[in-house]
Amino acid sequence: MRHQTIIPISLVALTSTLLTGCSVIEGIFKAGVWTGVIVVVLVVALIIWLITKIIGGRNK
Repeated sequence: MRHQTIIPISLVALTSTLLTGCSVIEGIFKAGVWTGVIVVVLVVALIIWLITKIIGGRNK
């Protein structure tokens, strides 16, 4: 009896997770590829800047 209730609950959980992921991907494509590229470049530049500040602070 327990297996009969676990399977539908797990299917609902799996479906809701997958549908959320699809809506995220849809939002990314609506925003456009160039917006994603610009955001990635800015994040990478910020990380590099932070690393150079941390490393540069130790040398002084």
